[in-house]
Amino acid sequence: MVIQVEQLRYAYPGTTKPTLHGMSFEIGRGEIFGFLGPSGAGKSTTQKILIGALKGYEGSVTVLGKEIKSIRSDYYEQIGVAFEFPNFYSKLTVLENLRLFRSLYQGETEEPSILLKQVGLEDAAYLKVSELSKGMKMRLNFCRSLLHRPSILFLDEPTSGLDPVNAAIMKELILERKAAGTTIIITTHNMQAAEELCDRVAFIVDGQIKLIDSPRELKLRQGEKKVRVEYKIGSELLMEEFSLHQLADNNRFLHIMRHYEVQTLHSLEATLDAIFIEVTGRSLL
Repeated sequence: MVIQVEQLRYAYPGTTKPTLHGMSFEIGRGEIFGFLGPSGAGKSTTQKILIGALKGYEGSVTVLGKEIKSIRSDYYEQIGVAFEFPNFYSKLTVLENLRLFRSLYQGETEEPSILLKQVGLEDAAYLKVSELSKGMKMRLNFCRSLLHRPSILFLDEPTSGLDPVNAAIMKELILERKAAGTTIIITTHNMQAAEELCDRVAFIVDGQIKLIDSPRELKLRQGEKKVRVEYKIGSELLMEEFSLHQLADNNRFLHIMRHYEVQTLHSLEATLDAIFIEVTGRSLL
């Protein structure tokens, strides 16, 4: 396992109520793992501990075989981090920022202009960062996290502020990194992004993990094993539901398929939003 966490507890200095309450999980090499939960659930605190920004925790947190409390600066040659609200040098250009951050690493690095082209920012290379929109800054932030070819990526709301086209590009790039063997940890409120990207997700509420599984298994296990058919007879739109059990032998279903104009056909697996609310009693908002 790339990341192993056992009985993680954490309380911020000066507070009496812990933020994290005995969290345990594992993340494998080349896996995309998602932390899902409402604001204040403990997602960001967990991420900050994993990247070494918070040290005063209880329990065990090992990344790449080393306890986080004992890591040194070379750890940051191996991880890439992209927070939702990125900080750059606003008076420098896009390319100047990437070249500056690139100079901080000792190992092999990517060519900034190639990364900019991948996210569609090649035409913005000589713009000052202060001139960029939030979506452009998010794409630039992703480039920065990839500069040193990290083996682990920590992404916070990676599609936030992006239009559908650029969100799709971002998802494709994330999946390409996974295919190359990169381990990716995503923190998000966006259930659709989590469903499309994550191999497994963890539902976090009040500093505790309520459930861990793949989006597909969660949807199948929590949903109804039925199919809903909308069809038309003349100008009238009708709807019926059928059990998936022995559906191929259901005469009524077969009759509709053969004799009427079918408008839609949907299985009734649960959505991740509905599962989260059912399991935790909370919404993501």
